[in-house]
Amino acid sequence: MHTQVAAEVVLVDYGLGNLRSATRGLERAGAQVTISDDPADFDAADGIVLPGVGAFSEGMENAEPIREALVDAANDGKPLFGICLGMQMLLTSSEEAERAGQGDVEGLDLIPGTNVRFAEGQKVPHMGWNELHVQRDHPVVAGIDGDYAYFVHSYYAKPDDEHAVVATTDYGVEFPAIVANEAGNVFGTQFHPEKSGETGLRILQNFVDYCADS
Repeated sequence: MHTQVAAEVVLVDYGLGNLRSATRGLERAGAQVTISDDPADFDAADGIVLPGVGAFSEGMENAEPIREALVDAANDGKPLFGICLGMQMLLTSSEEAERAGQGDVEGLDLIPGTNVRFAEGQKVPHMGWNELHVQRDHPVVAGIDGDYAYFVHSYYAKPDDEHAVVATTDYGVEFPAIVANEAGNVFGTQFHPEKSGETGLRILQNFVDYCADS
């Protein structure tokens, strides 16, 4: 471990992530970043980041070869941080696959729930800066509340358990901006922290600190 590095983080490369800006954000937050889809790297890292842009069904299809490794790492207590589509993939299912006629695509099911589309009449995608309202304590939101983050999405998470919601945002409906599992080691942001300025950097630093302490 280098003296300058707070934690070693794997950024999962499964073909659908914005790897460059996520890497830069994590490095600014003090992480040493390895971009990989190799489960051996997941095991060696202090934490795992699952980025993602695009459709739920494509995300799960691309991630199928590493599904078991991600679930095992999460069940072993390793920090797993999903960003945007990566967050939605932490849940059980998504209406997006059904709407696209792709049937019932199963997510990682690490946070039980489904992803639903914004109601008719809502402009989609929800795009731009919006306010975060912290609902409960979690290491990833230390020092955050009422801050603004950058969103681009048409679907949002509906966890089965209300306690899974760490922070919300309003867009015609109040929806979860940050979710976490019961153990706290699996969490995700619907927004892009790597595009969210100082707020995003603080969240990435919180994640890196959490990885270093875990």
